[in-house]
Amino acid sequence: VLDFNDPFSTEVKPRILLMGLRRSGKSSIQKVVFHKMSPNETLFLESTNKICREDVSNSSFVNFQIWDFPGQIDFFDPTFDYEMIFRGTGALIFVIDSQVFFLALARLHLTVTRAYKVNPDINFEIFIHKVDGLSDDHKIETQRDIHQRANDDLADAGLEKIHLSFYLTSIYDHSIFEAFSKVVQKLIPQLPTLENLLNIFISVSTCYILSFLFDVVSKIYIATDSTPVDMQTYELCCDMIDVVIDISCIYGLKDDGTGTPYDKESMAIIKLNNTTVLYLKEVTKFLALVCFFFLESFERKEYEQFFHFFFCVNVFINMENISVFFFLIDYNFHCFRKAIQFFFEVRMKVVRSRKHQSHMQKNKRPTPNGTPRMPL
Repeated sequence: VLDFNDPFSTEVKPRILLMGLRRSGKSSIQKVVFHKMSPNETLFLESTNKICREDVSNSSFVNFQIWDFPGQIDFFDPTFDYEMIFRGTGALIFVIDSQVFFLALARLHLTVTRAYKVNPDINFEIFIHKVDGLSDDHKIETQRDIHQRANDDLADAGLEKIHLSFYLTSIYDHSIFEAFSKVVQKLIPQLPTLENLLNIFISVSTCYILSFLFDVVSKIYIATDSTPVDMQTYELCCDMIDVVIDISCIYGLKDDGTGTPYDKESMAIIKLNNTTVLYLKEVTKFLALVCFFFLESFERKEYEQFFHFFFCVNVFINMENISVFFFLIDYNFHCFRKAIQFFFEVRMKVVRSRKHQSHMQKNKRPTPNGTPRMPL
């Protein structure tokens, strides 16, 4: 359990709060994104009647607590210590039902204003949810209406400096994963460095179109290069990760059933029908690099027969000799992986240092009777 008065605890594992009115879809979002629940199964979820806290620790970068708040509970009631709730929170996700949002706007305004007074550093993320039932024009109109009303309410209260980020989401497509990716990225201090590494990687490998650094468990991408991301590209990457994991679980284990299906030897190449190739390779135990590149960049006469055979297969899993043909990619990837590992090590050193400082601060606090604590 985190000590909320510990100034270093939020640096170790930030909190994400899921708030909104009852039946807005908060629990469904959590189950689909982090528990691989089918969207159709969420129809049978019971309404949340208590605060549910969950640790999400898929990797050193995707590492936070997510708190799901029941919509029917008024946590501004005097019996709740709402200052404790908002203190140290990294992001507040307020979920609004896109088809019934008028009452939610009043609750959103109250929540944002109270939270901002306690912690001005909170990232306020608004999920305009359940948009799968709306037409494209209606989606844009709804987002514009909610955006205008929410910001007008803040302006009337003299809080124009509060920034709200809006996302159109649905559990029936990849929009909810992309929205969560944007939220998580804001909680990663190393994000500019990761983006710079990806930009360097694609600049020295001129064949690439776009690259992602994915968390393979949740399919949240924690970084991408400076190229704009579209939904179709993101969906292709998610589908590729599913293919790799599913096939690896069948063929990636050893004959005796030991080992892990996803390891440092895992990689995959998928040829699309538009001369584009998807390339995936393991970075760490939970992270994967997924890239798009042009097929023409790899057309070499000396490898023409090998490419013809390999691209007919379309998908490669755990092929050790593939580096013979992609030596330039593998060399650049090796440098990229070493840089990522270096930042993992630095991050862990920072975490240990902050824990040590926190421990030392606690030891310096006087005991209840006023006498100093004895050092351990």
